[in-house]
Amino acid sequence: MVGLRHDRGSSEQGNGRVPLVWRTMLAVDQGLVNLAGRLRVSGHVPASLRGRPLLMAANHIGVFDAFVLMAACRRIGLAPRFMLAGGLLDAPVLGPALRASGHLRVDRGSASAVGQFTQAAEALRTSGVPIIVYPEGRISHDPGLWPERGKTGAARLALSSGVPVVPISQWGAHEAVYWGTETVTGPADLVPLARSGFTAPWRRPPFRVHFGEPVDLSAFEPSRPGDAVKAHARIMRAITDGLVPLRAAEPDVPRFHDPTRPTDGNSPWRPGAGR
Repeated sequence: MVGLRHDRGSSEQGNGRVPLVWRTMLAVDQGLVNLAGRLRVSGHVPASLRGRPLLMAANHIGVFDAFVLMAACRRIGLAPRFMLAGGLLDAPVLGPALRASGHLRVDRGSASAVGQFTQAAEALRTSGVPIIVYPEGRISHDPGLWPERGKTGAARLALSSGVPVVPISQWGAHEAVYWGTETVTGPADLVPLARSGFTAPWRRPPFRVHFGEPVDLSAFEPSRPGDAVKAHARIMRAITDGLVPLRAAEPDVPRFHDPTRPTDGNSPWRPGAGR
């Protein structure tokens, strides 16, 4: 991997803007990721984008990839927050910790979704921390695990708030823990995840994360018809372009076979897909 820069001088870690509970969770997460595999980080986030509102858009490849993203950001001196479903923020024990950490709430499909989008755009605009989003909205169902088409929410949020977008490409986190199941209805649904997760420290899969150059969205307007779709496509292509070298030895399908992951989707962004 090349182009690694830590930018320690611009680090958000260690200052008063990061709640203690979130600093603690990030430190624990770093240990967990180091135990489960080998983290490799390339690219950087420019000093000019630190300490100001920033949207970070990543591909979604597995249930463990959020932990890898957190560890990768911590390595380059960032303490990102996520846009999280209301169910997580309302959960016992974990919910209060996440709310205290400063994550943004989104309740998909609720009557207040439009209002919450406006609030999220304002919260992003006035925030001084990076926010991570998954434009796909779910773990990819594409047989090759390339990014799916996704939705325009992240692009619309970026255009409405006027904040820069940094694409994050990642590969390898899918090898740590199986996809499992869409919903957990009982202990049996957790067995595949537990079995795969417990063997990860022995398998030591490589976790590769690349921070790309900021996506240029200056040609698009938030209220102009079609611009959100075009901005979304530009973001997804930037993520995919960064993903290609990370999985150069696996250009077609993943080497690691997860029998629980659905493969009924398709990616319009994968190389050679006619995008």
